[in-house]
Amino acid sequence: MPYCMAKRYHTPAQAAPTARVRRSYFEYLYGQLHVHHAIPAGGGFDEATPLLALHAAAQTGRMFGGILLAMGADRSAFAPDLAGFGQSDGPREALTAADHAAAIGDFLDAMRLRQVDVLGCGLGALVAIELALSRPGVRRVVVMPLPPEAGQPDYPLGAQLARIAQPLLFLYPRDMPQALLSAAGNLPVRARRELPGNLSLLETAPETVAEAIKDFLS
Repeated sequence: MPYCMAKRYHTPAQAAPTARVRRSYFEYLYGQLHVHHAIPAGGGFDEATPLLALHAAAQTGRMFGGILLAMGADRSAFAPDLAGFGQSDGPREALTAADHAAAIGDFLDAMRLRQVDVLGCGLGALVAIELALSRPGVRRVVVMPLPPEAGQPDYPLGAQLARIAQPLLFLYPRDMPQALLSAAGNLPVRARRELPGNLSLLETAPETVAEAIKDFLS
């Protein structure tokens, strides 16, 4: 794999036995892409479809650390810092969701990942949608709350979602703002699932989120 400089996560002793979680740099369109990734203990053989997790605008791939650990038990899981975020190289100008998708697509090609499932949150959800529309190798898509200010205020969300052919899950916390939930109710989403609490579940109870995702991805 074309990467350099891998660093091991410091994970709690009770959470670590089934997956190896690391941070690495991979060559891609804009230079080096910083990626948080988990590999099954068996080395990735006979594993389920790899998972690609894409972060919200104010976050980095680190927000999915617990998800990677939970999902990495039976599949490779990757959470890159999007171009220009965190420790990933990026251009000076702001990128559209389609631009971010092209950059992540370059990483997928370099890794020779022919098929992936994609999880996106906020801005990452828009990038996930663009990946689903542009890459036949995207098998299933999971999107989490999509606020209008997700970094792409003019994004044609409903129109783009309507074009997706892949199975699509809208995953939302119980205390999601009602206005956003009502707006999402009109979106052409194949399935919905409510989770207890709020988006902090990604950090405080990643196993809960991982269980919901695994049900959909199986």
